[in-house]
Formats: sequence, structure tokens, C-alpha cells
Amino acid sequence: MSLIEDLNWRYAVKAYDPTKKVSEEDVNKILEAARLAPTSSGLQPFRVVVVENQELKEKMVKGALNPEVMRDSSHVLVFAAWDSYSDEKIDEVYDYHTDVRDLPRGRFGSYTDKLKEIYGGQTPEEHFAHTARQTYIALGLAMAQAAELKVDTTPAEGFSNEIIDEILNLKELGLKSVSLLYMGYRDAENDWLSNMKKVRIPMEEFIIRK
Repeated sequence: MSLIEDLNWRYAVKAYDPTKKVSEEDVNKILEAARLAPTSSGLQPFRVVVVENQELKEKMVKGALNPEVMRDSSHVLVFAAWDSYSDEKIDEVYDYHTDVRDLPRGRFGSYTDKLKEIYGGQTPEEHFAHTARQTYIALGLAMAQAAELKVDTTPAEGFSNEIIDEILNLKELGLKSVSLLYMGYRDAENDWLSNMKKVRIPMEEFIIRK
């Protein structure tokens, strides 16, 4: 199938079959799609937490707006962004870049100095607003890869960030949750949305050409 066909196939599943689990191979492909997502300055200022342990999911349910979807999904991916930028984080990322490329450390010093100057003049709240936006590119690619594999997904912002962050100890990692991605296989008989037409506004209204 083409990407367009895959995207037409997928929808935000409202009921999952708890007896069906996504294979480790497919989970890893979806995670790799997220890992390969482009990010501002190549900093990858977020991490993806993979939750498949049922006991842990049960704890997280109290923070979910759609608890049954969380409970019955095969996996929950938590997209969590850096809570702030720092000179140390920037240096760590660019040291890794130069090491992998067999370049001397500091090769991009003029560029990283500019980044440090820009972010140094911003608040932690502004930092998080920027890092959080980066996660949505990875979220989209993860959903596209899942659709190609015929793995169902449901993106979610309807949850208590405080509860999820506390349960997963994200603060200790310098991270804050941004969005969730439930994954699994649809329970079509109990999903009110499964047989409904996909609805998007018409192309001629969606696209503005100048």
C-alpha cells in the first residue's frame, strides 16, 4: 500500500483488543521512525518512554482521560521533552555528532555558541514550549510507520501530565510528558468509530495557494 492508502486506513482507535499484542519487531520499527525524525538543530530534545507492563499501565490509568483505551492497548508511548536547554546538553549532543562523524570535537563551536546565546536568553518555559513542539514530528512519523505495519494507534493529549510524570519519574530525567500514543489492534465490534467514514475538510479548502 502507498503512504496515502495507509493514512486513509488509520484512525484514532477508541477500543483496543487487550488479547492482541504488537510484536517487538514492529514496536522497534515504530520507535526507529520516531528516532529518525528531524529536530531543530539536530538536538533531539526529547525521549520516548515505552510502557508495556500492565501493572504500570494500571497505575497510569488514573491520569488518563480515556482509561479503557490506555488499559487495553498493547503499548503506550510517552513522548517526553527536555524541561529546558543547557550549555551542557548542547555540548553533549554535538560531541556525539562529531564523534560519530570522526570529526574533532568543537568542529561546530561557532554554531553551538550561537545556540547557547539564543537559549540562554530564554526562560525554561520558552525552552519547554520549543522542545515540546519537536516531539510532534516524531509522533507523526511513528503513527505513519504504525499504519504501514497495520498497527492501530491513538494519539492523546487528554491526560494528567503531573500524574504521568510522577509515575514514570520523568522529573528526575529532566523530562516532561507532552503526548501519548496508544498502540495495539482495534476491537472493531466495540469501537463506535471503526465503521465510520474518515472525515477531513476538502483539499480546496485545506490548501491555500498564493
